[in-house]
Amino acid sequence: MDELPWNRQRLRSNNEWLLLEQLRTAGPCSRAQLARDTGLSKPTVSSALAALRQHGLVREVGTVAPGRGRTAVLYEPDPTAGYVLGIDVGRARLRIAVADMSGKVLSRKDVANRARTATSLAEVVAGAVNETLAAVDVPPERVVHAVLGSPGVFDPEDGRVHYAVNLPGWGRAGLLAEIRERLGGPELSMHNDANLAALGEYAFGAGRDSRLFVYVLVGTGLGVGIVSHGELFTGAHGAAGEVGFLPAAFGDPAAGSSRRGALEEAVSADAVVRAARERGMSGRLTAKRVFDAARAGDPIAVTVVREEGERIALVVAAVTAVLDPDVIVVGGGLGGSADLLLDQVRAALQRTTPLRPAVSPSELGDDAVLLGAIATALRVARPQVFDRRTPTGR
Repeated sequence: MDELPWNRQRLRSNNEWLLLEQLRTAGPCSRAQLARDTGLSKPTVSSALAALRQHGLVREVGTVAPGRGRTAVLYEPDPTAGYVLGIDVGRARLRIAVADMSGKVLSRKDVANRARTATSLAEVVAGAVNETLAAVDVPPERVVHAVLGSPGVFDPEDGRVHYAVNLPGWGRAGLLAEIRERLGGPELSMHNDANLAALGEYAFGAGRDSRLFVYVLVGTGLGVGIVSHGELFTGAHGAAGEVGFLPAAFGDPAAGSSRRGALEEAVSADAVVRAARERGMSGRLTAKRVFDAARAGDPIAVTVVREEGERIALVVAAVTAVLDPDVIVVGGGLGGSADLLLDQVRAALQRTTPLRPAVSPSELGDDAVLLGAIATALRVARPQVFDRRTPTGR
């Protein structure tokens, strides 16, 4: 008999969570519709909705007149129950966004990354976050969870980011704790940028509804994110998809195979610029300028882009042979030139492998990592908000 009150409380809490998730997935509903959809009785639904309203987790959003019946009140999850942050740290740019519990982005800020040390980069991140929150009057303590995406793999055992070769000093111990302290409020977790891009594309873009989806991020670096049935596959140590560390099969084998990150050096924005210079292009070159020149018909740029497409195709072919995905999305900085690259990728795949995954451009572009961070933060924050606001949680 001592456990009976606890069981009743737990049952009520489970019913409240069930209704909250139903409203989140189905959209605004009346009490009668919720009862039909969940199988709960109308009195149970009414009681649970009253509790959720009291805790600030749902709100009335309007009314509907179902035929000849009485006007029914519609309910939805209250998006102001909490907030989340997404932070995308790249070598060239930082992107920050704050979203409410519905996932709606309320404010965002993009700034150039001119930091030359990990400490100065942490300061820039904290400053950009504070400005983003201030723009919509969200105090830091209202942010439930923040997710930071960057190159490399964060190891919670030693508190370091490993393999982030493009961010000097980013791997020093205590960096995540320092950023967390500077933010002054939310819990903070760090994730690999390709993994977050894959989750963003799966949730909002070209990876929707795929069974096994792979995101190939080609930009300053090279990485792969793998999503199987909606869940990230990260490997035993979080480094699954770090294909940039594979030996390169291009150019001088002796020069490439002995260097860590050889494939990343051969398939990246820097590789495009380097190849263009070696073939005679001059001036202040960037990968974007090389691709723009290829669109304009410059013969050197056309050759460089064709060869880059062939190299990306070999990456895609290797990933396909190991994982057998149904969809591969090419994104990142070079993914923005998919109009030029993907024809080369598909043609090279025809020559190199009998496997034929669908190869698509990113639908989210430069926002893939940021939106993946928001989606990941929401998955953490929503149950936390529920647990904090209800007497027993789930």
